[in-house]
This record gives sequence, C-alpha cells and structure tokens, in this order.
Amino acid sequence: MTICIQTQPLTAADFAPYGDVIVADGQPDKRINQGKCGRFHDLAQLEFADGRAGISIFQSEAATLPLTLDMMERHPLGSQAFIPMTLDPFLVVVAGDRNGVPDAPQAFVTEPGQGINFHRGTWHGVLTPLADPGLFAVIDRIGDGSNLEEHWFTESYLIKS
Repeated sequence: MTICIQTQPLTAADFAPYGDVIVADGQPDKRINQGKCGRFHDLAQLEFADGRAGISIFQSEAATLPLTLDMMERHPLGSQAFIPMTLDPFLVVVAGDRNGVPDAPQAFVTEPGQGINFHRGTWHGVLTPLADPGLFAVIDRIGDGSNLEEHWFTESYLIKS
C-alpha cells in the first residue's frame, strides 16, 4: 500500500517546526552600502555541533510530481540551508521524529525566491528541484564525524501536487 501526501505552499509558520524559510520579504531590516542595498538580516538559525560552516554548490536533476518517497535523511551534527540560484520552485519534504524514525512526512513547494534551512536533526527528503538546472548554494557543516542518518521506508509515500 502506498500512502499519499498532498503538497502545500511553503510558509514560515507551517515550516517552523522543521527549520527556517529564507526569503527577502517585506521591507529590509536596514539599508547598507551607501543606502543602495537592503539587508534582510539573520534569516536562518545555523547550528553546528563541531566543525565549521561551509558553502557548497549543488546541481541536482529535476523531478516531476507525482514522486515516490522511499527514503528520508537527517544531519544530527548540523543544520543545512538550501538557497536556489534560480527562481524555480523546489519540493521540500520534512517529517517529525518518532523513536528515531521519520513520522508523518509533509511536502511543501517553494515560491520563487524562497530558500530553506533545516534545523539540526530534522528528517527531510533529498534535494528535489522541479525544474532544471537545479542549482543551489548550500550552507552546512564541514567536519569529522558521521553527520548523515538515512531511513528507508517499508511502505513508500506518493507525493502529489
């Protein structure tokens, strides 16, 4: 049996238990660079147990909906932020934790200009752009130690728009 998950728009309120929505929304916090640049300040709670923050570029293949979800992962030693380098939407799948496994996955679709930051230890799906080129700036933990846990479901989920 396959369990269906309906996508929903990504909002800061709905996503708050899992992380931060990164978006330049409303008025900037302050003006900088001789008043020519608005700064939207401190939009994500980066957290690392040890190691350091690193910036990488990911390029992922685009996916289409409906999509089968059979695995989720989490990073116990650090948060992980994904900032799209295009205005294309991407799929964000998250779940709570129940006894060390993902529980009740939810699926969100971003709006143009939205990025996300997963809190440390949050169960999430793999990077899933919905259009090519699938290019993202990623800010996450660089360091020693195992920072990846995967969980493979015995029953898959079907994510639909």
